[in-house]
Amino acid sequence: MAFKTPPTKAELREQLREDVDRYLTDGGRVKHVENGVSGRDDAAPVKKVFFDTPREPRTYLNEVVASIDARRKPATPAKTQEKPRKPRLKTLYDDFGEPLRKIWVEE
Repeated sequence: MAFKTPPTKAELREQLREDVDRYLTDGGRVKHVENGVSGRDDAAPVKKVFFDTPREPRTYLNEVVASIDARRKPATPAKTQEKPRKPRLKTLYDDFGEPLRKIWVEE
């Protein structure tokens, strides 16, 4: 399954150029708009979404967070006992890589 890659900027520019050429050849016209002119109706006021009310005082919850953190941590860490290691069989090799003998080793 091949993933669809997003178009590059060059491909987007070429597509836009083709769309404008097709619009103009089909009889479309482009009106000249002066700089600074907005498409928004000037009679409609701009609504402030984020900053229209005064800032509310914050409620600090330091004690609540501290009590939650205290419950989260264990009282004392559990000590793990090390298991006794079993001896294992180790093969000794000579300088040429040939096995010489096997010995039991405790590590």
